[in-house]
Amino acid sequence: MVTNGAVYAQGGGTSRPVQLSGHGSSVFQNRFMESALETYYKNQHLAEFGKIAEGSPDLGRKFFDYYGAVFADGALTAREKSLIALAVAHAVQCPYCIDAYTQDCQEKGADLEQMTEALHVAVAIRGGASLVHGMQMREKARTLGM
Repeated sequence: MVTNGAVYAQGGGTSRPVQLSGHGSSVFQNRFMESALETYYKNQHLAEFGKIAEGSPDLGRKFFDYYGAVFADGALTAREKSLIALAVAHAVQCPYCIDAYTQDCQEKGADLEQMTEALHVAVAIRGGASLVHGMQMREKARTLGM
């Protein structure tokens, strides 16, 4: 079982962390994670996403109406919004969104270079946001007398 990136062994009604170390452990861990993701993220989930509204039709309708309005042409074109969505999809690491917006960008005429540039915008923002948090570390270190 994988929870929050940690690997757990199950047995006797309990779960315990598994130590993955030694020769070949990274290969095992990568294969284990790939297998876990393949069983968790399924292509049909994206195709059936509209069914999520069945549990609460009124809220589902409101969400999908809003979603459609957000992605309609406005001050930004639908193509520009799709490129933004692709970048955000990578930042939030949503495989469904990455698949959907890669296809949507292509359908709206974006090429690989444009999609890759949008991805780099997300990478720069995410990296910069992580790096700027180093200011909190510097401040704490300063107050501790380092």
